[in-house]
Amino acid sequence: MSASQTSSSDVPADVPTLLVKIFGKDRPGITAGLFDTLAAYSVDVVDIEQVVTRGRMVLCALVTEPPPGLEGDLRSTVHSWAESMKMQAEIISGLGDNRPRGLGRSLVTVLGHPLTAEATAAIAARITKTGGNIDRIFRLAKYPVTAVEFAVSGVETEPLRTALVTDAARLGIDVAVVGAGLYRRAQRLVVMDVDSTLIQDEVIELFAAHAGCEDKVADVTAAAMRGELDFEQSLHARVALLEGLDASVVDKVRSEVRLTPGARTLIRTLKRLGYQVGVVSGGFTQVTDDLKERLGLDFAHANTLEIVDGRLTGKVTGEIVDRAGKARLLRRFAAEAGVPLSQTVAIGDGANDLDMLNAAGLGVAFNAKPVVREAAHAAVNFPFLDTVLYLLGITREEVEAADILDIG
Repeated sequence: MSASQTSSSDVPADVPTLLVKIFGKDRPGITAGLFDTLAAYSVDVVDIEQVVTRGRMVLCALVTEPPPGLEGDLRSTVHSWAESMKMQAEIISGLGDNRPRGLGRSLVTVLGHPLTAEATAAIAARITKTGGNIDRIFRLAKYPVTAVEFAVSGVETEPLRTALVTDAARLGIDVAVVGAGLYRRAQRLVVMDVDSTLIQDEVIELFAAHAGCEDKVADVTAAAMRGELDFEQSLHARVALLEGLDASVVDKVRSEVRLTPGARTLIRTLKRLGYQVGVVSGGFTQVTDDLKERLGLDFAHANTLEIVDGRLTGKVTGEIVDRAGKARLLRRFAAEAGVPLSQTVAIGDGANDLDMLNAAGLGVAFNAKPVVREAAHAAVNFPFLDTVLYLLGITREEVEAADILDIG
């Protein structure tokens, strides 16, 4: 049993205790029936844990030993009750409470589509090899991906993350390792990149399509990817190709933007939980301002295309949002939201997101390039943005229940 479960009191290590295990087909009244049976023997509850999988229940109760001379009768009565309920019982004598967890506690979230037995075995073996102990496993979601969470103790978070991330790439699964504790639920600001993260598109390419210069924009982008231009140089070079484009194209581009699958669910769920949500983009305010209004975002910042006399001038105005700028904006948003930086989450896909991902309490690489995946705290390589919710410990059932309440 896990030491994280309910405990009524501290039990000295030399005090005799009984582990009562009930297993069989789940049905109403099993838990109440077991403890009603035990109540006749004046035992105290030390720990409880119950798991139901595909209609089969395993119920464990750690209780103090009954008064002298009654243990045999307790065992007989529990077995008889279990048989009457068409369940099986096992009772094991021991001393004291559960063994305390080792120092270092982490939560390991594993995402797979599918999640194979081979991958699960490899992850469990790697945890053991790093000196960790698996205290509990819990399923967070069964679709659109299978997501399970391992509670691990006995090893520090950073070395565990390093070991598991290496295995994850080989196994074709995603693994996120975060420190356990209250701060995980207290992360109250989420900031996302826009192009290829919140949306499926690259906004500059949408504008370029209307200007008939897609190939030239792609060439500049490729040069930047090769390191021949930095972000600011490539931005100015690409925007210059839009000179003279009629400003009416802004509305057309807005209508062409495609949200990433799961984006609305992610934002809607986070807002219900009291999170503040923002976006930072190397793209343009002409699009991000619209997204902020449509999605109910709290913060949005991007570059601004200059428009004079109804046409794009081929220039941008104001502060340039580049790699360093995104991290700077994350800090600004956190200060305005009154949220410590350690309680922020950043999501992005490109190298220009790296400073932001590293500055956040949890940096998530979303369908990112290898260099970004390797540097981020966690990586998601499935095309559903709402899978980030599982990294925060939010289950699919909680998301759906909130949706039902909204409809109601």
